[in-house]
Amino acid sequence: MKRSFAIAAICSTCAMIGTASSALDYRPAPVAQLQGLDKITARISTFEVPVGQVARFGTLEIRVDACYRTPPEELPESATFLDIADIREEGNTPRKDLFSGWMFASSPGLSALEHPVYDVWLKECLDPAEGDANGSESAPQGQAAPEQP
Repeated sequence: MKRSFAIAAICSTCAMIGTASSALDYRPAPVAQLQGLDKITARISTFEVPVGQVARFGTLEIRVDACYRTPPEELPESATFLDIADIREEGNTPRKDLFSGWMFASSPGLSALEHPVYDVWLKECLDPAEGDANGSESAPQGQAAPEQP
């Protein structure tokens, strides 16, 4: 009896996992919109980084390797693969790799950058061909946008 119950539980779990993994249809997007928090000044900056390019935020160097989003008719979700390093220009301090992995817009705490001064998270992946859906002010690529009151 216990064995048949365990087999049924395993089968139903596998079926749920298979259904959940195929539920979202991710499509590539050419630009990642990121937000960064400087914990010292308490300022939040929004900046856009094209896939394959690098942006600077404070002493951080952020490279976007991939960005995917769901189509508008599905639940909104964006995911990006980032490489983040701390680059200090003082003396002979070497480059320090801090983060390499996927970030998800709906779950910023799932895989977060851990740094004493800066926080960086994905806001969304953008496709300029589709137009600016939210009407927000955009910054030049790789630079922080002005802070809105």
